[in-house]
Amino acid sequence: MKEVLLVDDSQTILMSMGDILKKIGLSVKTATNGKEALRILQSGMNPAAIITDYNMPQMNGIELIKEARKMPNLRFTPMLMLTTESQSETREAGKKAGATAWLVKPVGVQDLTQVIKKVIPGV
Repeated sequence: MKEVLLVDDSQTILMSMGDILKKIGLSVKTATNGKEALRILQSGMNPAAIITDYNMPQMNGIELIKEARKMPNLRFTPMLMLTTESQSETREAGKKAGATAWLVKPVGVQDLTQVIKKVIPGV
């Protein structure tokens, strides 16, 4: 089963998004901030995709993506930014950091499912 790392400081988002991802056949590991997610990745997790919030304590989503992209096994891993932010400067910063896609909260079940099926082959 393919595993996704879901990173958000909101327990509600982690539960609701986690449920959607599980329903489409993925295993889900969660983290509540970028630093925690980075520790999980450094401990050897090799996810099929990373979905991260932008605004989080300790390390935001863009910083997480920048750090994760430095890891050889994650260079081509899809990394999706899930956020309420929709300003073009923030999107551009995400793109520069290596974000594969930008999803604006609240994201619908169909929208999330479509994006996941595009970025993770075989889902």
